[in-house]
Amino acid sequence: MEISVQDLKAKMDNKEDFVLIDVREKHEYDEFNIGGKLIPLGEIMGALGDLEDIKRKEVIVHCRSGKRSAMAQHLMLQAGFSDVKNLTGGVLAWQDM
Repeated sequence: MEISVQDLKAKMDNKEDFVLIDVREKHEYDEFNIGGKLIPLGEIMGALGDLEDIKRKEVIVHCRSGKRSAMAQHLMLQAGFSDVKNLTGGVLAWQDM
């Protein structure tokens, strides 16, 4: 399942209840971010135990272009998360919006 940058922006504007996770590296996050919780892809497996409380919530993952977040989405779904969406085009698409 994917979500467009326009749909994500609408969710943010409407203050909908979801969790946004940025799986880029810290230096990328420091350069530009859209407000998500930073958990780099290389650390996502180790962080899953700390995310138990959001397993049943809507989670949206993003990266620069959508490739790393697709991997994170796959790992999270395999770990039992019920609703994980990948941001199509990542922050590149967000910046072009």
